[in-house]
Amino acid sequence: MRRCYSNRVPHPLARIDSWIFDLDNTLYPASCNLFAQIDARMGGFIQDLLGVDAAEAHRVQKGFFHAHGMTLRGLMTEHGVDPHKFLAHVHDIDLSVVEHDAALVDALQRLPGRKFVFTNADLPYATRVLERLGLEGSFEAIHDVHAMDYQPKPAAAAYAALCAAHGIDPTRALFVEDMARNLPPAKAIGITTVWIDNGSEQGPAAAGDYIDYRIGDLGVWLAAVVAELEAV
Repeated sequence: MRRCYSNRVPHPLARIDSWIFDLDNTLYPASCNLFAQIDARMGGFIQDLLGVDAAEAHRVQKGFFHAHGMTLRGLMTEHGVDPHKFLAHVHDIDLSVVEHDAALVDALQRLPGRKFVFTNADLPYATRVLERLGLEGSFEAIHDVHAMDYQPKPAAAAYAALCAAHGIDPTRALFVEDMARNLPPAKAIGITTVWIDNGSEQGPAAAGDYIDYRIGDLGVWLAAVVAELEAV
């Protein structure tokens, strides 16, 4: 009996069974610039809370960001701010600039495996953004800042908590993120990393050893990956 052997090399991403995506400037284009609206509302919140002018509010905001990893954690620690109240305020923005992305919807539907959103934002905001994109129901779970116990990316604890909460094997997971600084902790535990070099941050000049894939457009890249996986 003749035996047939395939000469095809397995696709390098065929082992991935958990696909993890950042939200802001990742699942929608950086050109939407939603953070400009969020940043302005953060400043207004701090002005009202502390009774200071815009310049001082900006100084406090950025100081908390650098000292605590996120502005919210600084406000919670030093001023007892309710995180739910703060996030509801800063995320009360106009999402009309976010448009339905049919290509991304199709690619995610065809992508085999589990899919997650991993965001420093909160669930209500993430849900609204996903609805604008046409991606409601596309993800098994949204792991938000509350689920992280306010220890956001790039804190190592955030990545460990994500994997523990959802039974993710990091060696069979892939993480897509627009902020390169959020990738080293993922790479450190064995997650395959993808950096979207879309201008949303000043990233490294070249892909370092913590970046496995460097891409410009998520929808285009995922569509190509899906086509390759389906062809194997």
